[in-house]
Amino acid sequence: MFALMIAAALALSAPAPVAAADARPLAEIMALPPALQAQLHDDVLVGHPSKTQRLERLVHFVFDTHGLGITYQADATSSVEQVYATRKVNCLSFTLLFLALARESGLEAYPQEVGETLSWGEVDGTIYRSNHINAGVRIAGHRYTVDVAANSVITRRPPVRGSDQRMLAQYYNNLAMERFLQGQLVEAVQDMGMALQVDPGYAPHWSNAGVLYLHSGDADAAERSYAKALALDPLDASALFNMGELMHRNGDRRREAEFRQRLARVQQKDPLQQFLLARDFERAGDYPSAIERYLRAIQLLPDEHRFYAALARTYLQSGDTPRARKALTRARLFSDGATRDSYRAQLEGLPQP
Repeated sequence: MFALMIAAALALSAPAPVAAADARPLAEIMALPPALQAQLHDDVLVGHPSKTQRLERLVHFVFDTHGLGITYQADATSSVEQVYATRKVNCLSFTLLFLALARESGLEAYPQEVGETLSWGEVDGTIYRSNHINAGVRIAGHRYTVDVAANSVITRRPPVRGSDQRMLAQYYNNLAMERFLQGQLVEAVQDMGMALQVDPGYAPHWSNAGVLYLHSGDADAAERSYAKALALDPLDASALFNMGELMHRNGDRRREAEFRQRLARVQQKDPLQQFLLARDFERAGDYPSAIERYLRAIQLLPDEHRFYAALARTYLQSGDTPRARKALTRARLFSDGATRDSYRAQLEGLPQP
């Protein structure tokens, strides 16, 4: 789920409504095409399997090439019917698909939100950070998570159970952001309106709406939208960033400093932000600053193997092989499978002391 940060002070009045048609019901977006429904019953539900067996078969059915063979594509926000046609998913459309199949299989399945993840990008001056969503299944008191992008997303906290309402709003938020990045601003504003219509109490969507307002030339509405986001969540980094940028644009240096200071306090406690700052320093060749930030990220999130791997890489670039070896050893300790084997190979390739 996209959370945009771009340009745009606090106002007490409610933001102007975003133009929107009526949102499609979630049941329509998650409807199983008859052919997919038949394939599910033939491949997964045949022989009266237990619930645990159904879940295991369903995972193979979705991922294996002899089943659906789905593949990941970041901008593939789609209905279940569209996923069946294209076999392309992002985290949201995967969750829609898996929940539809799991519920048809008689399983208790629900969306799970991962609100703080490491996934950033920049397009035409707009920085965006992605939140994450996956599928949860509960069987006999045990909870299982099924995730299409588990190996490529760094998360700060474990997922929490979400609601179908929030998932529907995220669907329209994603559509809005994808259309915005494609230059379809009118359609993006309409989709964002649907997201707010479905779930008006979610701060990131108001911050995103502000971005769209700003690009539509309505800075006042953008400001009110960012204010609404911060009223819902005073620590929302996107809204704080956007407010600071708008105050800079307006020449209000006092309020710009206020929002940038608030943002800095949030970022200082965010291991993902510290990791991103470290990467910037590393790319600029400022290895001491990069090492300092990587160590801060590790202090805040001490079991993330990719933080240690990045620290090891930076130590190597700065000529400190012993510390690189220690960092890689820690990376291996907190990883598993092929990733752990990769770290072992890197360790064996280091110069011997």
